[in-house]
Amino acid sequence: MSATGQPLIAYADCFSGVSGDMFLGALIDAGLGLEELQAELGKLRLEEFTLQSFKQQDHAISATRLEIQTDKSDGARTWKDIRALIEHSELHGAIKEKSLRVFTCLAEAEAKIHGCPADAVHFHEIGGLDSIIDILGSVIGLHTLGIEQLITSPLPMPRGWIRCDHGLLPLPAPAVCEILKDVPVYGVTIDQELVTPTGAALVKSLSRDFGDFPAMKILQTGYGAGSRKLDGDRPNLFRLIIGHERQVPERQEVEIIETNLDDWSPECYPHLCQQLFSLGALDVSLTPIHMKKGRPGFMLQVITDPGRSLKIKHTILSETTAIGLRFRHEKRMTLPSKTGRVKTPWGPVQAKRVETPAGSVLYPEYEDCRRLALENQIPLKDVYAAVNRCSLEEFVESEE
Repeated sequence: MSATGQPLIAYADCFSGVSGDMFLGALIDAGLGLEELQAELGKLRLEEFTLQSFKQQDHAISATRLEIQTDKSDGARTWKDIRALIEHSELHGAIKEKSLRVFTCLAEAEAKIHGCPADAVHFHEIGGLDSIIDILGSVIGLHTLGIEQLITSPLPMPRGWIRCDHGLLPLPAPAVCEILKDVPVYGVTIDQELVTPTGAALVKSLSRDFGDFPAMKILQTGYGAGSRKLDGDRPNLFRLIIGHERQVPERQEVEIIETNLDDWSPECYPHLCQQLFSLGALDVSLTPIHMKKGRPGFMLQVITDPGRSLKIKHTILSETTAIGLRFRHEKRMTLPSKTGRVKTPWGPVQAKRVETPAGSVLYPEYEDCRRLALENQIPLKDVYAAVNRCSLEEFVESEE
């Protein structure tokens, strides 16, 4: 939550990839206090360490680089060791749950690559102190700054080779490819690692969705710096853009998702609608159509913010008999509106104040009017009529 009590979201802009230290550096750059972070990490009972951050510039952009200093060398830890470390700590329950989610993602990917059970996985690079702090610190940072939702951009996939404890491996690293299943990616002509397993696990495990920039009011931007200089003219930075999610009035870009169904029972439509609206769909409709061979069918259409489309597509393919989807981006215009309450003879009821070209108009909210009608055993039309008789001065806007 922000100082105003509104929930915060963040957009992870991975134009040059993402790693754990870059993610944490961006959070510090956006306002996460180093002393507070170190105090929270102290609840893990790790070996002694000190965090230091400093500013550096890349392509004239100021960013934060994080360094971890310790006198003790730590060996590789198993997934079992790390799980016990987190579970027995005094960290907040939500931080524990999300951190375990990230490490589970890593362990399952490594287990798949090496062909062994997840509990038998020996973490090398990602089991060291640096990576544990990167992951736990990133989760702590999101929690401390009050960021409740994370949306991530598509990820750039390089080519070439990288040397690790197992020898030379192709890029993207095998663990990265395994982690990023069902995540949008694109190829770039760079022969250097851009997305590390730690960075991939953070965005895969913590992101609500992947896609375009969401509709939001920007409050803060943080840049995390990488440790290497990238070939070509690309800054080695990760950007975290923080703000309030909002539906921009008037002109908006939306994504239209459609599919035709001729072997699906419309009895399931109310359940599907509820699922889609809970994922952020703006509108859902089902239109009767005639399909090939004269069969009757339905066209399912969903309108959504492009940043929420991936999970909506997965839900449609899971909940219906569709084997494919059509989607496109369109512009739409909506009238500015505010939600609030008006008084009726039977008590207050929710209404919406809409600013039309001809002036302001009050519209009753169906569900709340229906509730009032049932509670008072009166016709629904009487509640609607009472709302329509209210003046604009009687409208009390709801607090955000």
